[in-house]
Amino acid sequence: MSAPVRWGFIGAGWIAHRALGPAVHAADGAVIHAAAARDVDRARSLSPTVAYGAYEHLLGDDEVEAVYISLHNSAHMPLTLAALEAGKHVLCEKPLGLTADEVAQMADAAARADRLLVEATWTRWHPRTQRAQALLATDAIGEVRSVDVGFCFSGVSPDNYRLDAERGGGALYDLGPYSVGSVLWAVPDAPVNVVDVAVDRHPGGVDLTTQATLRVGDVTASARSSVDDDSGEWLRIEGTRGALEFSRPAHVSWLTPSTLSVWQGSGTRTEDEPSFVHHFAPVDPYQLMAEHVSRAIRGDRSAYLLPVEESLRVAHALDAIRTAASGAAEVG
Repeated sequence: MSAPVRWGFIGAGWIAHRALGPAVHAADGAVIHAAAARDVDRARSLSPTVAYGAYEHLLGDDEVEAVYISLHNSAHMPLTLAALEAGKHVLCEKPLGLTADEVAQMADAAARADRLLVEATWTRWHPRTQRAQALLATDAIGEVRSVDVGFCFSGVSPDNYRLDAERGGGALYDLGPYSVGSVLWAVPDAPVNVVDVAVDRHPGGVDLTTQATLRVGDVTASARSSVDDDSGEWLRIEGTRGALEFSRPAHVSWLTPSTLSVWQGSGTRTEDEPSFVHHFAPVDPYQLMAEHVSRAIRGDRSAYLLPVEESLRVAHALDAIRTAASGAAEVG
């Protein structure tokens, strides 16, 4: 049996403490060897073998094999490039980069270093998401014709990075990898065009809500991302012979049961009874992500990784939405 992958955590904020830290501690084949934060006591609170008060000290630790980066969005590219240059595999929080150009630079650096680069869009490891993708791949609902997806919440504190343009704030950066990303995994390998965008902006300039209408190949999609809207999370995919619908919450199904409803034949409306329902027991997708990435580092080709090419496709779509949003109407 191979030795567990020795992880180094860069950043010790909420997501590291509440999600990835416990996930790696519980995971098979992974340990937190090191953690680094500007406040070394916060790094120690992740219970690593060694704690650092500077990121470069962690990157200089030869015992660290893989790095998890959970800093604010604008720090993702420079820390990822530094980690790859130091010979580490990288699991980086979404969005992987602020632009498609940044993601491409990171992907090129990973290829040169011969190291893994994975965007931590953790919902992609959830069994429900993977079942939906498998059903679409087997033509269970025919050809996809429309996607309606949203990821919305409210109550962001004034000092939160999501409201800070300098740190890569905004709803589309924060939630677009889930909402727009869902459209793109539902409709793979098709060109993406922005039909319409409406935005609601914070006085500081970041988007509080972005409502995008997309045309992906022959599919019409509505994708809403908001940090100022309590309408929740949804995902419905309509095909020529049926539909798939995720129970709410459609994205943040974490340690709670969830369902995937499937309509086939003529019953494609929400009010109709589904043809069948897939039930999923509570699961920790963060732990699954940590285990699969660790297995891949150890050479297990059966481990699932979110391909960096998909992250780049999402980044191009988000770029196009932001460009369209620069002259968009305000959300009504």
